[in-house]
Amino acid sequence: MEYRVLARKYRPATFDDLIGQEALVRTLSNAIKTGRIAHAFLLTGIRGVGKTTTARIIARALDCEKGPTINPCGVCTHCKMIAEDRHVDVLEMDAASHTGVDDMRDLIDAAHYLPGSARYKVYIIDEVHMLSTNAFNALLKTLEEPPPHVKFVFATTEARKIPVTILSRCQRFDLKRVSQETLAAHLEKIAAKENIAIENPAAALIAANAEGSVRDGLSLLDQAIAKADGQGITETLVRQMIGASDKAATFRLLEILLGGDISGALAALAAQYQEGADPLLIVQDALEVTHLITRAKVVPAALSDVSLSERDRAGAKKMADTLPMAQIARLWQMLLKGIDEVRAAPQPPAALEMLLVRIAYAAQLPTPAEVIRTFPSPVSGGGSGREQVNATVAQVTPPPHPSPLQGEGVNSFSDVVALFEQKREAWLYAHLKQDARLVSFAPGKIEIRLTSPQPRDFTTRVANCLTEWTGEKWAVILSEAEGAPSLHEQEQARKEKRLVDASAHPLVAGVLEQFPGARVVGVKEAV
Repeated sequence: MEYRVLARKYRPATFDDLIGQEALVRTLSNAIKTGRIAHAFLLTGIRGVGKTTTARIIARALDCEKGPTINPCGVCTHCKMIAEDRHVDVLEMDAASHTGVDDMRDLIDAAHYLPGSARYKVYIIDEVHMLSTNAFNALLKTLEEPPPHVKFVFATTEARKIPVTILSRCQRFDLKRVSQETLAAHLEKIAAKENIAIENPAAALIAANAEGSVRDGLSLLDQAIAKADGQGITETLVRQMIGASDKAATFRLLEILLGGDISGALAALAAQYQEGADPLLIVQDALEVTHLITRAKVVPAALSDVSLSERDRAGAKKMADTLPMAQIARLWQMLLKGIDEVRAAPQPPAALEMLLVRIAYAAQLPTPAEVIRTFPSPVSGGGSGREQVNATVAQVTPPPHPSPLQGEGVNSFSDVVALFEQKREAWLYAHLKQDARLVSFAPGKIEIRLTSPQPRDFTTRVANCLTEWTGEKWAVILSEAEGAPSLHEQEQARKEKRLVDASAHPLVAGVLEQFPGARVVGVKEAV
């Protein structure tokens, strides 16, 4: 007989055979038991979780000679014909190849005729989101009020692409990803039926790479059985097959890296690559291990997870006990950034080597807190480190700018600009601050030079506002003289001086020396 792949051979035939979809099974079972059967169902979820399979089980449950029943017999004519996809009253179509409105019209016309032999006509439309807008519109009326002998079952991986007018006419079921533990147990059960020995770690690794898809897991198991060639399926065999690195090798690689041994790290990487490990999967495994170490560091109880092997548990505990949290966090950030580089690089192995070199060098760098502790405070006298640092910062912090004018008189050009800010004259305030260079100032008379063109009534508007607010006559005159820098230019100059002064400070200069390429980007006042 022609060989049937495991995904087809062990396709669920009843609700009891479905794994990981307890909520869906319970709801549909109760609906069938009580006779509250909807006229349209929508099944959505990722690939390989059982959408089309569930649709066929629904069809069998409705049309079984003993039905409607939650336990179709599987031996009657209807059950056999549905299972073999040749029942005239159960039409299964692929929306990707029947997208047009004419296809829907043919379906609607046929739906009005009574079933040939079964209890219901069941229309299963896979990947229903591929239908055109016109096809969806043609289906609306029939979907809302179908003939009593018609049931619709839609399946899709992209529910968000389906019009809400269709969604509102269906009972929606979201099929979940199957958990790694459940899928691994399922794979072991099928391997036993096939008389194939499989190690628990190997089944767990296949389940992890299936990412919740039963079909993907069975396809990988099929491939592993072929590779094993009659022998047992081991974790090593599966890792070689999918190009994943050994978890123990990942722990060793991280230990070497964080020890700063670049040559040793590159040699360990070369050994993994020679055994068939994919560079991208190596980084993903390193991220997974780093996450495990972090959990072991902050939540030691996480190591009691039954899905962890004793070897992984011991490796994570060892590194969590020896590594500071700052170093673990830095490792995570570098790996997270590096995975995109490896994925996009024309030569992933070379990109991975460069990533490891950066991590090894960074492992030897102290944290900013460690660097600060190594420098003596330049401030004489006692006091805590925080008080000394605050005092140091205060040396390069200029006195605060005067607060906006509060009725004490206009005694300087800065007071004038502050008054416009206080009165919420935003446009005039912005140009006075950024574009006005003061030539001379006296009570009642301001002479300025503007660095950008302004409306002809600009000076008049400024003078009128000042006269209104102060009760005194003001004149604002434009001049051709150079004038002093604008208030904005003065503010920028003060910021630049603060940066220069801060960078030249012995404490900060020492930190910059320890971190090549670092620079001071801002100075804040000490609290």
